[in-house]
Order: sequence, then C-alpha cells, then structure tokens
Amino acid sequence: MENNKILLVDGMALLFRGFFATAFRGNFMKTSEGIPTNGIYQFLRYFLDAVDTYEPSHVICCWDMGSKTFRNEIYPPYKGNREAPPEELVPQFDLIKEVVEAFNIPNIGLENYEADDCIGTLARMYQDNHEVIILTGDQDMLQLVDQNINVSIMRKGQGNYELFTIDNFFEKKGIHPHQIVDMKALMGDSADNYPGVKGIGEKTAIRLMKEHHSIEGLLANMEQLTKGIRTKLETDLEMLHLSRKLAEIKCDVPVYCELETARKRFERTKIEPKLESLEFKNLDRMFAETVK
Repeated sequence: MENNKILLVDGMALLFRGFFATAFRGNFMKTSEGIPTNGIYQFLRYFLDAVDTYEPSHVICCWDMGSKTFRNEIYPPYKGNREAPPEELVPQFDLIKEVVEAFNIPNIGLENYEADDCIGTLARMYQDNHEVIILTGDQDMLQLVDQNINVSIMRKGQGNYELFTIDNFFEKKGIHPHQIVDMKALMGDSADNYPGVKGIGEKTAIRLMKEHHSIEGLLANMEQLTKGIRTKLETDLEMLHLSRKLAEIKCDVPVYCELETARKRFERTKIEPKLESLEFKNLDRMFAETVK
C-alpha cells in the first residue's frame, strides 16, 4: 500500500491566528464591496507555507460547526468566557471554506463536536497505514501524538513550526502524550474555562504525572501525597473527573473522509478565479512553488 503523508489542518486555529495577526494593526483588507478578507489572506499564507514545508500527498481541513458542543451539555460554562468573534471575522467563516474547496480540499466538521474531535478521529483512522501531520496552534492537540501521528505547532511568525513526534515528545515535555489529558484535568484550562483542581498549576500537575503516571495512579496512592495536595484533590474530585472528560479529544466521532478525495491536486484554473473574486493581489508570489 502506498505510504501517504496526510496533512490535517485545524482550520479555525489558522483562520483566527491569521485574523488577529493582521487585525491588530487595523489592517482588515476589504474587497471593493467592503467584505473583510484579512483572515483568509493570512490563512492562505500559513497554509501554503505548511504545504511547502511538509509536502503532503493529501490535505484535509477541519472546522468547528457552531459554538456549542457536547462539552457544553456536560459543563455549561465550557468556553463561556470567550467573546463573540469580531464582526470583521464573521463573513470570513463561510468564505474561507469556499477558498479551501477551490483548492480541492475536503472541509470536514460535525455538529456538536469540535474540529479537534474530527482531527483526532481522522488521525486515528489513517495512522496504521499512513503518516499524519496535524497543523495547529493549539497545544491541546499534543495528546494525539502517537505512532505515525505528528503535531506541528505553529510558533510566532510565519514558517516557524515545532514538530512533536512520538520520538521527541518526552524530551520536550517531560511526560508522554497520553498523560496530557490527565495533566489538563488537574490544572484546568482558563482558555476553555474549566477549573480542574483548584490550587494545582502546570508544574505540580506535571510532577504528579511523572510520579504517579495517571489520575488513577494518583488516587490509588493518596496516602503518599502531601496533606495539601490530598485536600485539594478530595475537595475537587468531581471537577477533576469532569475536567478530564472536557480535556479529552474524542477520537471516535462519526466523521469519515475518503482518502482519494483529499489527494493534493491544486489547479490554478480553479483557484485563481476564487482568489481574484476576493481581489487578492500578489498571487504569483504567494503560490511560488506550491501551485504549479
């Protein structure tokens, strides 16, 4: 069987990142009809650079579908601290999917689940026979690192990636990928608005994972813990278990993508009219090597 290299793109992460990277200067880029396009333009720059860097044979783009998911059902405040997206970004949500489609790339998303869940499910689906690279800015995805599943975290600036693999993960993080969920359950996540165990931060969470390997290991050895840590765990035991459910990316959601539909085949004749309709200039420079 052909060994493919599949790039799974976290569409939301790239679009938001692209939007804010350009919007802070008040540079919204608008079409002559007044439609803002800055997020889309920057998304493309990130995306084409990653394609150039990793040279995938297949590309799939995953999206959130609406702001509420099953996580809100089990914990209503989940992500409740997030402000509504800026009005200049809103029209770009649908437009970016049309642009992605013009590149012959499948857009995948599922009501009630996050893009992360779709990415996790597809990564697991493909990992036995192919190499998978997840492109994101979201550290939560690190829990997916596995045999044949690498996570490329976008760092500041363009073309700056940190690639996490099964071979370098422990050296970089001090724990294993499967321990990330338990670590997050202990320390909580202020960006996603769940508290974990009050009073336990990242350093303590990592130390507890190193010493006890998992939440089960931790709870089985309560008598070995300091009184302070034991009290914190006992006080927030219910929230600890709930936080673990919130932190874990679901890798068994009902999404599917026929690999052949994701084979990288960028056709200038299809892409250019779409980008011209958004009045993008400098396309030749942007495409350089990526689109022949």
